[in-house]
Amino acid sequence: MFWVDGLTNITAAFLLIWLLPKVSLAQQQNLSKTKPVNIKTAPAHADKTFMYFIGLQVLFALCFFQLFTTIPMYFKEGLHINEFWIGVVMAMNGILIAVLEMVIVFKLEGKMPYLRLMTIGTVVMAISFFMLNIPLANGFLIAVLATLTVTFAEMIAMPFMNSYYISRSSEGNRGQYAALYTMAWSAAQVIGSAAGTQIAYSTGFTNLWWIIGGICLLTAVGYHRLQLSRKR
Repeated sequence: MFWVDGLTNITAAFLLIWLLPKVSLAQQQNLSKTKPVNIKTAPAHADKTFMYFIGLQVLFALCFFQLFTTIPMYFKEGLHINEFWIGVVMAMNGILIAVLEMVIVFKLEGKMPYLRLMTIGTVVMAISFFMLNIPLANGFLIAVLATLTVTFAEMIAMPFMNSYYISRSSEGNRGQYAALYTMAWSAAQVIGSAAGTQIAYSTGFTNLWWIIGGICLLTAVGYHRLQLSRKR
């Protein structure tokens, strides 16, 4: 797997050099002169609405990253699925995103406000975690249904999160907005991985899914409040 990952990265690097048009340093400097950046633009951290959004992003990502940490553990230890079928179920996530995400984004773009789509997607993600506590005899069926649900939640909400923060930024501070947004996801990945496993082993997976689903609903309420404040 690591050989394949390394070779695909090297291949991508050469394809970038070979396929993309060449832009010289002189051309970049001329472009920056023709499109001056407004240095008086307010910093991203001064945008209180955006910082509130960043807090919600930490909560959302904290829940989402359970998909790659505690959920596979639960499939093995709680639902007693072997590693091969866990791989099959987890692969469904990537395959569905590759096949359907751009279609879904195209259909939803401009139909509803970004925050409303985030609210809907986060509620759907909460449902996916609650589904893991359904007492069905067939653990594989639970795994498939929960993975399908969280995948559709991801496709509904996550593409428009980028669109939202970009819409609040300007050319002069877009890098700051992007940096804070990325930092929120990185922090959530560290916190979510550590906290999720600790909760699972100290109180059990059942309690973990109720807690994570509850955080999702709390985050959805936060997105909804942002939408209402935007209307006002």
